[in-house]
Amino acid sequence: MTAPGDEPDDVGLSDDELSDDELRVVGRLTAASNATFVGTIGDVAVVYKPVAGEQPLWDFPDGTLARREVAAYLVSESLGWDVVPRTWLRDGPLGPGMVQLWQEPDPQQDPVDVVAASAVPAQGWCTVLEGTDEAGRPVAVVHEDSAALRRMAVLDVLVNNADRKGGHVLPVPGGHRYGVDHGVTFHTEPKLRTVLWGWVGQELDADEAAGVRRVRDAVDAGLGGRLSALLAAAEVDALAQRCDRLLADGRFPAPGGRSSPVPWPLF
Repeated sequence: MTAPGDEPDDVGLSDDELSDDELRVVGRLTAASNATFVGTIGDVAVVYKPVAGEQPLWDFPDGTLARREVAAYLVSESLGWDVVPRTWLRDGPLGPGMVQLWQEPDPQQDPVDVVAASAVPAQGWCTVLEGTDEAGRPVAVVHEDSAALRRMAVLDVLVNNADRKGGHVLPVPGGHRYGVDHGVTFHTEPKLRTVLWGWVGQELDADEAAGVRRVRDAVDAGLGGRLSALLAAAEVDALAQRCDRLLADGRFPAPGGRSSPVPWPLF
């Protein structure tokens, strides 16, 4: 297996080998809403989500979630921040699907957490929600106030991520955070549902704005064509419009649209 936190280009297999060598299923992630398996290609650990295991959704076309996961990876690559682990389409033992390099999370880190309302740290954390637990005690949903999570939040705005749960943020040693599970993305209507609302109204910093510009420029270049093979034309156009809007506003957006601003469950 690859070591936790290995960079995508350090897996020791070529693109052809990752796409063509035997994919073996070694386990299943039973908590996932869609059929999700752990597999290996050679000695490289991967996540495998066959299209045949996707559950129908009322607001997304059937059989498109795997392609949306790959599209989110391509946008992540254009941003240049390595937010989404390497993701591609290929055949597997249960048919065509999405394959992604496995990232082992560090169990000692909780970048998104639920804590007692009285125990929210004064610095370094953002409060997203407050409520009560099953015993009626005040609690708060919090997340790190970190550059890594701000970058993930920018990605989510661009891809219109409708399902950024706390469990979809994977902390790895060294402070890097990976975002996973991007099947419900790129809708043309506002669908942003996330636990990363801690920077509403704050200005994008120079690096964040530069990343958005890289994506916008790439949509007009090679990225647009690659996305057109995965998404509807209107969805690619909507991505460009979200880039333009975010650059014009220069700030993290507030919740909008008709749906809940947070996913459920939260983790």
